[in-house]
Amino acid sequence: MAYVSSSKASALSFGDRLAEIKTQFAEALAARRVYRQTVNELSACSDRELNDLGISRAMITTVALEAAFGKGAAHNRG
Repeated sequence: MAYVSSSKASALSFGDRLAEIKTQFAEALAARRVYRQTVNELSACSDRELNDLGISRAMITTVALEAAFGKGAAHNRG
């Protein structure tokens, strides 16, 4: 039985791979900023304001993860 392994990275030059890593890093950094900003803003809200939004204080991390990384991110991050 033969195994064929195809990799996008092998077809890219070193410069292209470096540019891709830089792009991924920038995207991760931007998502982290969204996460921190969401946590900070929701943490600054009173319990009443959070209740008006339908969020409990215990949900802040989950809401921030979903805002930054998408739906289901809270489950994937452990």
